Order: sequence, then structure tokens, then C-alpha cells
Amino acid sequence: MANRQVVWLRLDAPAKPAPGLPCNGCGVCCAAAPCPMSRLLLKHRAGPCPALEWADTRYRCGLLQAPRRHLSRLPAWAEPGFRRLARRYLAIGHGCDSLATTEEDP
Repeated sequence: MANRQVVWLRLDAPAKPAPGLPCNGCGVCCAAAPCPMSRLLLKHRAGPCPALEWADTRYRCGLLQAPRRHLSRLPAWAEPGFRRLARRYLAIGHGCDSLATTEEDP
């Protein structure tokens, strides 16, 4: 069997979209591995991203939703600019880029 990883997500989370389709907040990509931004800013190397948050029936990036909760040294005045840069850096709104495949528990 190929490399397999088990990640636990909420049962009511949306199913992972196919690559290229709009993000629906399934959380698979962030639960499987930290993104480059998490690695750089949160010094997180493996496992689910510590900034992955559940809100309004979907997973969201806490670095975008509440940056200062995760980056205590970020000044309040810099938060809007940080969000704009983070959205661009993570390509938010440009479609799913996770190649992970998923399956439900047996």
C-alpha cells in the first residue's frame, strides 16, 4: 500500500472538491500538511496546521480569519495588509490545489 495518512475532520465538513474547483472549506489540505505560510510564520512542520479553524459549517484559515490570534507580534494596523498578502500567497479563491485523495471510514 502506498504512503497513507489519516487525518480526522468533522463529520459535517464538506467533501473535498476536485483539484481546480473552488475551495469549499473541507480542511483536507490544511489537516494533511502545513502550508508554506504556516511553516514560515508558525514554525509548524508536520501534521494539521495549528491555524486550521472550524466556523460556519466549514474549515477556515485562522491566519486569514484572525491573524493576530496566531501572530501575536502583528500590529493591529498591519492586519488588513497581511490578509491581502496572505490571500494572494495562498491563492485563496483560485481553486483547490490539493492532490490528496480522501476516503471515509469503512
